[in-house]
Amino acid sequence: MASPFRPFALWGVPHRRRLARILAGEWMSPARLLLLSFAGLIAVGTVGLATIPALYVGEPLSWLDALFTATSAVCVTGLIVVDTATRFTPLGQAYLLAMIQLGGLGILTFTTVVILAMGRRVSLRQRAAVGQGPDEVADLEFRHVLRSVIVFTFTFEAVGALGLFMVWLPTLGAPTALWAAVFHAVSAFCNAGFSTFSESLMGSAGSPAALTVVMFLIVAGGIGFLTLTELRRYMSEREGGRRRRLSLHTRLVLTATGVLVGAGWVTFAALEWNGALADMAPMDRVCNALFMSVTARTAGFNTLDYASVAPATGMVTMLLMAIGGSPGSTAGGMKTTTFAVLVLAVWSHLRGRHEVGAAGRSLPEDALRRALVLWVAGSVLLACAVSVLATTEMGVAVRSRGMVAADPFLSVLFEAVSALGTVGLSMGMTPELSAAGKGAIIALMYLGRVGPMAAAAALVPPGNGRRDRIRHATEDVIIG
Repeated sequence: MASPFRPFALWGVPHRRRLARILAGEWMSPARLLLLSFAGLIAVGTVGLATIPALYVGEPLSWLDALFTATSAVCVTGLIVVDTATRFTPLGQAYLLAMIQLGGLGILTFTTVVILAMGRRVSLRQRAAVGQGPDEVADLEFRHVLRSVIVFTFTFEAVGALGLFMVWLPTLGAPTALWAAVFHAVSAFCNAGFSTFSESLMGSAGSPAALTVVMFLIVAGGIGFLTLTELRRYMSEREGGRRRRLSLHTRLVLTATGVLVGAGWVTFAALEWNGALADMAPMDRVCNALFMSVTARTAGFNTLDYASVAPATGMVTMLLMAIGGSPGSTAGGMKTTTFAVLVLAVWSHLRGRHEVGAAGRSLPEDALRRALVLWVAGSVLLACAVSVLATTEMGVAVRSRGMVAADPFLSVLFEAVSALGTVGLSMGMTPELSAAGKGAIIALMYLGRVGPMAAAAALVPPGNGRRDRIRHATEDVIIG
């Protein structure tokens, strides 16, 4: 059987090497390569949405709305200024789905696959941009990790699509159910939150089967490919008749994910049992409370109107959105491991211990430093964005909620956290945003997807090696 990559072999060697060097990003830093790859995909999506009539229904999208939609799709956020179900043709929805898939897996992962197919070695720079650092792959061979990414992705999406198709077939009919199942399976696994239904999954609030499939896809896409790969090895391979030991990274991911989902589930059920969930049957209340906890971890689907939830529910949702999913996954947010490391650091300090660790392992100081810097950088970025939105969008928040002026700030804060965490949940103000508000949300979605630290690293020039080796005298300061 002929190789699908035979056309590359027939191409001239100099041309192949030149293309491989460009794809490998050997001419720039990993951070800049990451930022430009997403920016390039957003630009392509924007041009298509604004200029190809076959993609939309009615009047052409404005360039700003096209940019907003493309950014939301590539950054797998799900915030929308136009209705995906009615504003886009099936071809347009497929166009969005392609951007979601590329953005969810990372365009760099696909370019790496092309480079490997062309017989080129992958540089450490490319590995850093795709895998977020060579150290994260541990003892896993890089080609194996990439192969696992592709296999996991399409396996989970295929299984999820089959499950949703069987659930929706009796009510939607075969053609509609098939397309809706495929679209939602990809969107859920990529934690995108886009839907072909105008009211997202509110129509499936009474279908535990549909919600279970979607939750399974969200969690699978949100725990990270490295964790999935290690779990597969843990279940299938043994050393000396015993299972391999799970890494501290995987243990923290699984523990933090379980604790956050469980705590959110109980909290939402308690807060909204006689509130937003009151009109549902008891079993549906339990299922929808769990769905609220899972979808807040950057997925963005909703089964109820978040403008009607209690303020406490909104605050808990924002906390889950800010934490997000896990490193190396399709999810956004500050990441579960960042949250876990900070909690462990606080716990160790309260116990008077200088060492921070868990499961019989200690964490390096660099890990704690990275977690702290990431959390602070994200908080500062969020504060700046909320200040802008509070200045330009308070009137929009009042109209979208239809409530007194004491409530709109919660809508503004909710919108900003949702955008930075690439979640996609909203209290109803997204379609009414002004041009300035849309610009602020676009920036938040983009920075939330590539990461505040990657953006900062791309802007800061490399330091002087000799100067970096100089260590100054230590002097303490008073804290607290």
